[in-house]
Amino acid sequence: QVQLVESGGGLVQAGGSLRLSCAYSPSIGRFDAMAWHRQAPGKQRELVAAINGDKSTTYADSVKGRFTISRDSAKNTLYLQMNSLKPEDTAVYYCVWRRIWGQGTQVTVSS
Repeated sequence: QVQLVESGGGLVQAGGSLRLSCAYSPSIGRFDAMAWHRQAPGKQRELVAAINGDKSTTYADSVKGRFTISRDSAKNTLYLQMNSLKPEDTAVYYCVWRRIWGQGTQVTVSS
């Protein structure tokens, strides 16, 4: 079974930074697309960032310029560097590969 395990969430002040990590099964291909999604209370899940096998990336307009998605295939780890965090970034963040979702990690940004 493919597993995705997120970590790195927590409580931070507005303007602060966090780096989320997603450890995944070696069976996930190096050139497979992966993504981070998030869901805030009372809202639908949304795509935050995606990375393709060629390392090209896509970001939600709301996080563009503040978040960076990256991948270390040798370590089987996907990252989301989050800078200049805002209260509206508060959500559960999920690592996603195909139809497989991780358990999620909570990010709370205080104002």
